[in-house]
Amino acid sequence: MGLSASMYSATSGLKVHGEDMTVIGNNISNVSTIGYKASRMYFEDALSQQVTTASGVGQVGRGVSVGTVMGDFSQGSLETTTESTDLAIGGNGFFVVSPAGQELSYYTRAGNFRFDEDGYLVDPHGYRLQGWEVQQGASSAAASGTTTVEENTGIKIVGVPQDVKLENFQSPPQATSRVDLIVNVDSNSEDKSVSDSAPFTALFDGYKATSATPLSEEDYAYQSTIKVYDENGSSHTLTVYMDPVKNDGVQDAAGGKKYWEYIVAVPPNDDNRVFMDETRETRGILMAGTLTFNAAGELENMSAFTIQDYDLTDPTWNPDDMANWVPADFAESGYPMCTANFLGTSDGSITGDITESRAKNTKPIEINFGIRNKTSYWDPGLVIDNPDNPTGPPLFTPETNGQSNLGALPQLDPATGGLVSAGSLGTINGMDATEPSALSTTNYSTGSTTIFQAQDGYTAGFLQNISVDRDGVITGRYSNGQVLELFAVTLATFNNNYALYREGGNLFSETRSSGPPITGLANTGGKGSIASNSLEQSNVDLATEFVKMITTEKGFQANSKTITTVDGMLTTLIQLKR
Repeated sequence: MGLSASMYSATSGLKVHGEDMTVIGNNISNVSTIGYKASRMYFEDALSQQVTTASGVGQVGRGVSVGTVMGDFSQGSLETTTESTDLAIGGNGFFVVSPAGQELSYYTRAGNFRFDEDGYLVDPHGYRLQGWEVQQGASSAAASGTTTVEENTGIKIVGVPQDVKLENFQSPPQATSRVDLIVNVDSNSEDKSVSDSAPFTALFDGYKATSATPLSEEDYAYQSTIKVYDENGSSHTLTVYMDPVKNDGVQDAAGGKKYWEYIVAVPPNDDNRVFMDETRETRGILMAGTLTFNAAGELENMSAFTIQDYDLTDPTWNPDDMANWVPADFAESGYPMCTANFLGTSDGSITGDITESRAKNTKPIEINFGIRNKTSYWDPGLVIDNPDNPTGPPLFTPETNGQSNLGALPQLDPATGGLVSAGSLGTINGMDATEPSALSTTNYSTGSTTIFQAQDGYTAGFLQNISVDRDGVITGRYSNGQVLELFAVTLATFNNNYALYREGGNLFSETRSSGPPITGLANTGGKGSIASNSLEQSNVDLATEFVKMITTEKGFQANSKTITTVDGMLTTLIQLKR
């Protein structure tokens, strides 16, 4: 003990203050490092030595030692950048990166990522960012149990975290599966396709595919055209022709209701159903039927007919025969469906049940005029009185369950102008339980116009740019207008951030003391949100570091004074012997 012990205590003070200055200097040197988290050294006193005192036993300190060096994981400020792949975490969490071909993970707050030549999203070291693939629409993965839906975000992720990679910079085409067409047809329109005997099919009867123009402007009151796409991405023109049914007998029997006949058609050469060759007059017609409006001009029901079966082995079978046009099938949404088979696909020429061999490759198109069926079958629920016998039984009641084909629509007796039964039934079939949309086709006394039209198909497209939202979902925007969710960035949190091991290069690795990573999506499970076009700056506070530098310097100087003082005392002691 004695004076030499005092010198060793001061020496320990010099040592730890020197180490502290190293920590401070490292913080200051990383003041501009992206995602850097500052460190702070904590001192503790060294083991004290027991000495004998007059009152018993006392303790004398023997200096100072380094207790621990802990990280400061507080939020750094965010800097705005021009790169969408610059990512910053607002709150808890680390990005997960992995070296190529290694089952090794590192964790970082530095989000300066870029796509490499292979399409991987990597950090400056070439380590690949980890994320979940986002499920696109319906997938068999849902049935196999590999798909997880995050309740807070609604994102469907597939499998386990993997390297974020853009493997295909092209968006595949999608065939049109639904056409929305909302129009107003003028209630004062002239009935241009007139038939004294078959007013409800006059427009259909007048269509001649073998003519240069299947329908002329003199054949219909209004038409609306929209572009649709096949599964190869080629566009086709789909047109809906409409014409009112204004025969006196029909109006008398309707009780104020108004009827319009319509056909849904494509250019005849685009109709490649196996039974529609160049000799067929109805080639190009995909659907035909009627729209029923109430006296106020609101759509209250409709009928729809398509060809649902064929027999090419029968030489007498003819798609031009209206008896072969039967009520259309309904989609799950409740809208009637038709089929064009633009590409001439095998077993894709009729709508039918998808389990039927003839319809297994069908690409049906739903037609939405603003009204749908809440059941899967047709049941008119309409009663048409007999104008020749108003007090007698009606021509049609719901018990007859609708007509069986397009040719069974009500006919007119040329002699009397009244409705008569065609075949065994004489009625306009309709939906069993209708549900009009908020935006629906109307029959108001204003000019005919298309209010809204849309379809869900598109051609192939090329990736134009990507974006990342607050939930860490990487979204691609393509030239065909599609926006596809590609990956969801994986974030990791730890029960003990302070025990993470600093690997250098803005990287951390887990330790036994830190615990295993808890991975998840941004904005879930206490994890922060992600800001695109942003980088988190170092959280080093220069003012704080300089103050700590001053106090550390003073501590070092004070310990050095202890040594010089002890040296003087030892000199005095040596000089006692003279």
